[in-house]
Amino acid sequence: MSKHSPDADVAFIQALAELLNKNDLTELSVKREYGEDDSLEVRVVKQANIVTTTMAAPMMAAAPMAAAHAPAPMAAPAAALSEDPAQHPGAVTSPMVGTVYLAAEPGAAPFATVGTTVTEGQTVLIIEAMKTMNHIPAPKSGVVKRILVADGNPVEFGAPLMIIE
Repeated sequence: MSKHSPDADVAFIQALAELLNKNDLTELSVKREYGEDDSLEVRVVKQANIVTTTMAAPMMAAAPMAAAHAPAPMAAPAAALSEDPAQHPGAVTSPMVGTVYLAAEPGAAPFATVGTTVTEGQTVLIIEAMKTMNHIPAPKSGVVKRILVADGNPVEFGAPLMIIE
C-alpha cells in the first residue's frame, strides 16, 4: 500500500504550476516514483491566449446533453473574444488537470446551467483526475452567466470553467 497522501500530490502539482509561471515555461512534465507499482505522472501546460479559442470551440459543437447550454454562450461571442474569461472576477477556474463533468452521472441533470442561482460552496461541476471525482464548489454565491466547457472534455490547470456573477 502506498505511503503518500493525495494532499501531498496536490501540493506537488501546485508547486509545479508555480514553477511553470515563475520560470516563464509553457510546459512541464514530471514522473514521481513512490514504489514498485506506485507513481505519479504530471504534465502541466500553460496556454495563454489559446485557452479562449480552444474552450469556445467545444461550446459551439456541444454534445446533445449540453445542447441546453448552447444558446446562452453563443449570445455573447464578441465578449468572449474581446476578454479573457480567466481574468473575469466571477471566473471559476480549474484547480487541476482532468476531465470535466457537468452532472453527477450520465443522463442526470447538470449541477448548474446558465441562469441557475448557486450558493457559495455548492458543487457546480466535477473534475475527474487520476480516477478520482473531485467536486468543484462555487467560490461565491451568484448566477451562472456562462459555461465555458463541454461535458466530458479535458481541462487544464487554471482553465476557466464557468462565470458566476
